[in-house]
Amino acid sequence: MQGFYSKLDSSPSSSPLLGAGLGGDGAPMPLSLALETKRAQALLQTFSSASLLASAGLGMFCVVADHVLQLSVIQPHLWLRATLDNATHGLVGLWSWAVVIGLRKKSDLYEVLLAGLLASIIDLDHFYMAGSLSLKAAVSLPQRPPLHCSSLIPVICLSLRFLMWVGRLKDAWCSLPWMLFISMATHHVRDAVRHGLWMCPFGNTVPVPYWLYVSTTATLPHLCSVLMYLTGTRDVISTKHGVAIDV
Repeated sequence: MQGFYSKLDSSPSSSPLLGAGLGGDGAPMPLSLALETKRAQALLQTFSSASLLASAGLGMFCVVADHVLQLSVIQPHLWLRATLDNATHGLVGLWSWAVVIGLRKKSDLYEVLLAGLLASIIDLDHFYMAGSLSLKAAVSLPQRPPLHCSSLIPVICLSLRFLMWVGRLKDAWCSLPWMLFISMATHHVRDAVRHGLWMCPFGNTVPVPYWLYVSTTATLPHLCSVLMYLTGTRDVISTKHGVAIDV
């Protein structure tokens, strides 16, 4: 996945940090134009062949994982089925965030692992709602547990962003709300195949068609990348690391 990013050209002729770049004919390029050019390139690379291939692989993984879960040797065993189902949630979240940020250094690996963990631990609210550590009780709830309310995704992510702003947390944490968005959204979309999306206080939607679940999961990383670009999050990360982060 190291191909999901590109470094800024460090040559003096193109570095906006040195004031102005050079156009194709060698003429000086205004600083604002040079910056906009770099941003446009990063946005275009959000849909690069490498990222599209990775997203297609993500969609194929979803299909294969779901077929494995339907095998007759797995279905009768509740703990095995639940463990594999939860692991699939985690791997989908992990893979999705890897597509968003790429794997450039060791800390990026920690990020994608954290995204996978967040996508998995959402299911702990089943046990909270059941008031028991019994798996049978956790999967037999009369209603869906709180973290499975899709209306809470923007509320939680925006609240986290606000708390980070109030706490003046470092730029290194600026992608955390987006990571949480990817982890929760992929989990909810996958569950929606069976139960629909719970849009409280309006109720549940109809179950999401399987093809729509796979295609949505595959395109969510690109949607997240574009939103990060539009909100300036990518600029902050790129400035901090000295590279253009793209997928």
